[in-house]
Amino acid sequence: MKKFNWNNIWVNLRLLLIFGLVVFLYAFTSKRNEARKTKKTIVEFVNNDALYVGYETVNKLLIENGQQLKTIGKDKVVLNDLEKILNDHDMIQKSEVFISIDGVLKAVVTQRTPIARVFSEKGSFYIDSKGNTMPLSAVQTARLPLVLGEISDKNRKEIFELLWFIYNDDFLKKNITGIEILPSGSLRMTNRNYNYEIEFGKTVEVVRKFDNYKAFFQKAVHDTLIDTYKIINLKFTQQVVCTK
Repeated sequence: MKKFNWNNIWVNLRLLLIFGLVVFLYAFTSKRNEARKTKKTIVEFVNNDALYVGYETVNKLLIENGQQLKTIGKDKVVLNDLEKILNDHDMIQKSEVFISIDGVLKAVVTQRTPIARVFSEKGSFYIDSKGNTMPLSAVQTARLPLVLGEISDKNRKEIFELLWFIYNDDFLKKNITGIEILPSGSLRMTNRNYNYEIEFGKTVEVVRKFDNYKAFFQKAVHDTLIDTYKIINLKFTQQVVCTK
């Protein structure tokens, strides 16, 4: 007579019970999530030292495109679609949208970063940290170097690299207030506290020219002669030529 292996039966029964419990909990949780409504929206800016798009604007985009979030189940909200809507905004570089377990819709927003403001025949706009054009903001005016002249496909890369170098240098970021692109392609710059102009020349040997300028500035301030200069010529990389 064949004997039953009660141990195997008991193990299989336990596995069946555990599987049934998992299915029940999943169904129960899904049902609760389906019934739970989104309670509110929260907007958080990663780089919030200067806002170029307001909290209200982002919140409005979430509500208008979330199909009345307070009256639908949170599982109905298509988060990827909301992220795309936010990312299409002129002032936003990237966003992440998610819903917490208690039904709070949250958007974490990274703004675009302007590094210079351009005035040209095409109008006024910013250049951002990616080298792209960025419209002016109705919320905030950035205190940045003003660029006069045309930025074309021919000089765009070189001008952006120069602007990015200035933006990332603490001294230059505070000191350089204006850059004029001359028809010859040379650059002329203005500074924040003194009346002299900087003849920078073409966008070659940028690092060396700025190193020369920093050395000149430190010595001229120390010697109290800086107010006597009208033109600081950096075209010659081996020396700084000053005109009083």
